[in-house]
Amino acid sequence: MESRELRDCLEADFRRLRDVAAGADLDAAVPSCSGWTMADLLRHVGAVYLHKVECMRLGRQPDEWPPEGLNDEPPLSLLDRSYAALSEEFANRRAEDGAFTWYEPDQSVGFWIRRMAQETVIHRVDAELGAGASIAPIAADLAADGIDELLVVFVQYATTTWPEDFGELLDSAAERTIAVATPERSWLLHLGSNGVRVEAPNVDRPDATVKGSAPDVLLWLWNRRREGTATAGDEETIELLGKVLVESTQ
Repeated sequence: MESRELRDCLEADFRRLRDVAAGADLDAAVPSCSGWTMADLLRHVGAVYLHKVECMRLGRQPDEWPPEGLNDEPPLSLLDRSYAALSEEFANRRAEDGAFTWYEPDQSVGFWIRRMAQETVIHRVDAELGAGASIAPIAADLAADGIDELLVVFVQYATTTWPEDFGELLDSAAERTIAVATPERSWLLHLGSNGVRVEAPNVDRPDATVKGSAPDVLLWLWNRRREGTATAGDEETIELLGKVLVESTQ
């Protein structure tokens, strides 16, 4: 997706998150985020937005995070302030401008635009689940982009850059393959002791398959909703993917 499209999605999903949160009980539990209340969710999103602003402004990780007093701010006020700062930072920069990121292959503002759009749509769903609201539709192109980001930027990069963090999980992977398929796009994951490689589908019969619409598969991979997604094949491979996803996104 183009950065302009991603920013439009970010704006729409932030507004939905804000509207849901404004009418919710901030002490309510968020079932998709174990141990969090709605207030915790909003503080998390606000802190993430401000952290990315600092990464772009400083050209590096901020020295200490979160800053003192951040969690004392009312959750909705923090959310509004942080989104305003993030929006201003994106408005003042070009997507191709350089920026520090934790993902070495992409050191650009565009990386953070994509990351914040994807961060926001998932946490928008968390807010809806916490408030007992209906889950608003997720655009198929945004969802397909989110699947690609999760599999390539999180899973592949983490497992191959820091393999020591996945040793116990992947030591016995034995080159398993799992296909992730949506109408828009498909991916093939090779799970091995040296990490996870993501490729275009090139195996007729993978060990397992995860299939559905892009929005349903995105939420399945992020462990937000199981409905609408079908799995087939080796259950151990599917379970292993789930564990690798959790470890890659902590």
